[in-house]
Amino acid sequence: MRKLIILFGGQSYEHEISIVSAISLHKAIAAQCAFVFLSPDRRFYLIDLIDMKAEYFANGRYRKSVELFLARGGFERKTLFGRTPIDGDVVVSVAHGADGEDGKLAALFEFYGVNYVGPRLEASALSFNKLFTKFLAAAAGVKTLPYQTIRRGDTITIAYPFIVKPLRLGSSIGVSVAKDESDLSYAIDMAFEFDDEAIVEPFIADVLEYNLAGCKTADGWRLSAIEQPQKKELLDFEQKYLDFARDGKVKEAALPSETAEALREAFRKIYSQGFDGALIRCDFFVLDGEVVLNEINPIPGSLANYLFDDYETTLNALIDSLPRSREIAVTYNYIRSIRSAKGKL
Repeated sequence: MRKLIILFGGQSYEHEISIVSAISLHKAIAAQCAFVFLSPDRRFYLIDLIDMKAEYFANGRYRKSVELFLARGGFERKTLFGRTPIDGDVVVSVAHGADGEDGKLAALFEFYGVNYVGPRLEASALSFNKLFTKFLAAAAGVKTLPYQTIRRGDTITIAYPFIVKPLRLGSSIGVSVAKDESDLSYAIDMAFEFDDEAIVEPFIADVLEYNLAGCKTADGWRLSAIEQPQKKELLDFEQKYLDFARDGKVKEAALPSETAEALREAFRKIYSQGFDGALIRCDFFVLDGEVVLNEINPIPGSLANYLFDDYETTLNALIDSLPRSREIAVTYNYIRSIRSAKGKL
């Protein structure tokens, strides 16, 4: 049986969500796991299974754990005689937000030749920034809502009511609705507490929203149930993440077959824009019978295990299908040819 290294944490506003995701993911799979925590000061620690409790990180006791170091092929720990590799076949990242979803870890893993589940560098950059996500969706032929990006002091040209979101943040953090001018100052302050830029979109009350997760493997597409999340006016942080520990699986939304297939086709179009190697979740609206992309979650909460009937089989199929980096053979033939022709350089 393969051994997974579950990586979580990071210097991010979504740091605590990542801890909850790692605990939840471990409960959902039977595979043998090692746990690597990325602390807020960007140090790696090997966490014992017995210590995988939220309070262990909140009170700082993780600092007594074994510190790890990233090296060629994976993580290592210091020993009396040097360094010893940590046993594990593949890293599964549930580091949400900055560090995890913005491409920093993906770049490190590519640089050190680490086998990992998660979005690659380009996909991370495109899906972490909500403006770039609009460009990606347009390239894929999937509709999105009208939008405006703003900095503090800019005039908003979208009519009330509208929703204001930090440009580079997930988990519904910093998101609020402005129904009229009396709400505007709060909405702006909330968004700019977390980012220097924000995106503004029309707010559509009672819009039909659907979530769909999945990946592409060597034997084809593996898509989850289509979930219609139960929400208040706005699907907020609390609703999204305080039920991560739920044991039950999501029931398939009651949808006409053509709408369900349109959602799946939109997902496939988005995923095909460079998300090979990742298990992602897309959140869609259905407006007047048309599918509209709301957001891409390149590392969804708890890695979306609750949306699948047979999650571990899906995860293993993805691991067996991970893309491989092209190894470039450096020959120095050019330098040798110059030296041969012109003498020493």
